[in-house]
Amino acid sequence: MAPRDLPAPDAPLKIGTRGSPLALAQANETRDRLADAFDLPHEAFEIVVIKTTGDRIIDRPLKEIGGKGLFTREIEAAMVSGEIDLAVHSMKDMPTLQPEGLILDTYLPREDPRDAFISPEFAAIADLPEGAVVGTSSLRRRAQVQHRRPDLQVVEFRGNVQTRLKKLEDGVARCTFLACAGLNRLQMSDLPQTPVAPEDMLPAVAQGAIGIERRIDDDRAAEMLAAIHDAETADRLAAERAFLAALDGSCETPIAGLALLDGDGGLWLRGEVLRPDGSEAHADERRGAVADGAAMGRDLARDLLDRAGTDFFDWIGVA
Repeated sequence: MAPRDLPAPDAPLKIGTRGSPLALAQANETRDRLADAFDLPHEAFEIVVIKTTGDRIIDRPLKEIGGKGLFTREIEAAMVSGEIDLAVHSMKDMPTLQPEGLILDTYLPREDPRDAFISPEFAAIADLPEGAVVGTSSLRRRAQVQHRRPDLQVVEFRGNVQTRLKKLEDGVARCTFLACAGLNRLQMSDLPQTPVAPEDMLPAVAQGAIGIERRIDDDRAAEMLAAIHDAETADRLAAERAFLAALDGSCETPIAGLALLDGDGGLWLRGEVLRPDGSEAHADERRGAVADGAAMGRDLARDLLDRAGTDFFDWIGVA
C-alpha cells in the first residue's frame, strides 16, 4: 500500500547528500529507486547538496580533524531542522550511533565491497618495486599496506575520486586504492584497476553499501523507504557494524571487516585490527546463523581485544 501524501513536483521529498560525483550518484540511485517504486516523476524529489566539514578541509588527514562524523554532522543537522527529509550516506563513513531523533534502517543493495588497486604501471601491490610511493587517505589501507609491504612509502591522498586520480596522474604516487563500489557507480570501468581479494586486503566495514537516514517520527518516509530496503545488505551490515561498534571504531582506527551470506541462512564474518603503522595486526573470523550476526560481530571484537591486549588498543581509547 502506498503511503499517504506522496511527494509531488510542487511538494518534493528532499534528499540530502554530499556534493561529490560519487555522493550525487548514490543520491540519484536512491531517488530513482523511490520514483520507480511509487511510479513518481523525478521532479517529485529534490537533491539537496550539503557541504560537510570533511569536504571543506582536504589539506589534513582525517585523524587530525575528527572522526567519521566529519562527513555526516551538517547533513544530520539539516534533517533535524527539517531542511531535508532523507539523507543518503556511504555506510563506511557512518558512525555506529545516530543523533537523537534520527534512525538509519534502510540500505540499498550492496555493490562490490572490495578495494581496487589503481596504477598505470603495475597490476598489484606485489609488483611494486621496493620503496615505491603509495597514495591513500585511508588509515586502514595505510596500515594494511605497511603491514604487508613495510618497504613501501605511503603518502596522504585526500580528496574525492577525481582528485585522487589527478594526483596519481601527476606522479605524486605510483599507485592508490579506491573502492570498487565507487568506481562501478561512477561507471569508471576503463580505469586501470585490479580488484584486491579480501584475503589480501580486507575492506572497510560496510564498504560498498548505501544507507538512508530519516527522522524517526517520519512515518511517510519510513513507509516509502521500506519499499526499497535490501534485507541481505542489512543482515551483513548488522554483523559488521556490531563488530565496529564493539571496537569503538572511527576514521581514526585501522579496522576492517566483511560479512558474506552463504544462501542457506548462514553468515561468514571476517575482521581485522591493526596498529596505525602496520607493525602489528590481528585477524579472525566467525561463522553462524544470519540471525546471530550482531552477536557474532561483538564476540569477534572481544576476541581480538583479548588477543591483542590492552596496550595495543591504547591509541584508540578502547577500555
